[in-house]
Amino acid sequence: MKEKVVLAYSGGLDTSIIVPWLKENYDLDIVAACVNVGQEDDMKEVKEKAIASGALKIYIENVQAEFVKDYVFTALKANAVYEDKYLLGTSIARPLIAKKLVEIAHKEGAKYIAHGCTGKGNDQVRFETTIAAIDPSIKIIAPWREWNIKSREDAIDYANEMGIEVPVTKEKIYSRDQNLLHISHEGGDIEDVKNEHKPDILYMMTKTLEEASDTPTYVTIHFEKGIPTKIDGEELSPVEILSKLNEIGGENGVGVVDLLENRLVGMKSRGIYETPGGSVLMFAHKELEHLVLDKMTYQYKQMIGLKYAELVYSGVWFSTLKESLDAFIDKTQENVTGWVKLKLYKGNIIPAGMDSKYKLYNQEISSFGHSDLYDQSDAGGFINLFNLPFKIKAMMDKEL
Repeated sequence: MKEKVVLAYSGGLDTSIIVPWLKENYDLDIVAACVNVGQEDDMKEVKEKAIASGALKIYIENVQAEFVKDYVFTALKANAVYEDKYLLGTSIARPLIAKKLVEIAHKEGAKYIAHGCTGKGNDQVRFETTIAAIDPSIKIIAPWREWNIKSREDAIDYANEMGIEVPVTKEKIYSRDQNLLHISHEGGDIEDVKNEHKPDILYMMTKTLEEASDTPTYVTIHFEKGIPTKIDGEELSPVEILSKLNEIGGENGVGVVDLLENRLVGMKSRGIYETPGGSVLMFAHKELEHLVLDKMTYQYKQMIGLKYAELVYSGVWFSTLKESLDAFIDKTQENVTGWVKLKLYKGNIIPAGMDSKYKLYNQEISSFGHSDLYDQSDAGGFINLFNLPFKIKAMMDKEL
């Protein structure tokens, strides 16, 4: 009886050609595994294609609820944004997909896991690091690091040679990754940073600014301990919340970024990311934190968020440091409860009101009027003490 390899399978260009390549180069039975994190693929077609390509069987794992609840919302609480722009749509999904691959490998008694990540990308690190953290005994097969195929054009030629239908052509050669949080676009003319990206060709979740509604949309999001629970007063599941905000944000041209990012493997790459619902949630969550967190906690959490984003981007979701930061973040979220109203218009997200029973903003104290809790005459003594180091330095400089 042959040993088995579990192949991370999407039905896209890379994984489609890996099935026949594995059969040519490895004496293994191929168990395909498609982990559904919200990509808009026909799973029946994916299943039929995997079997027709030569896979022994295929698992279709729907983990959308787990993805949003335990991964997207976890990163949301941290305000995890990589290099000021990227909401980590691909990065957040990879550890969950890898975890499911390991579970299937255990179920099938497979000693190998194969993936279609290129040797230049971040995902190979994310997948393999997660697998190593869960079961270091599993061996990895990474065809892009072994075969003679050097480009997506070569991959298309190989697919044609093997009679495998693939969803890209040499004219429309963009590499895309989609889930409930986002869709990314890479490759093709985007690789030349002198080129403006083409919204009418690229966008799949978001209307262009020209197409977006001429009337602003207002939306109110309610949070409980940092987790969104309601939209416009209606309680919804995590998947329903993200899906609805994707629709609302997309209609208003919200959440597109054009990022030249620093990859984990040492090079820069350009990606166009559509994250309509996630961008709305991130903006609302940050606004609520401004209302309820004290200065020291908020500013320290900002630093933590930068490190957290780097960890997620680097694929170390299941690390001690990341889990320790989760504990800190959960503590900061105990009072992040309340509602935030936003105005969405032509790609813009504008605050339009918020409230919380835990708010630290006190209108009586902050107003220019009289307050029993704040005597403006006290400010003089405070300023004298605050200025003292600067006065001493100026006196010293004068004497030199």
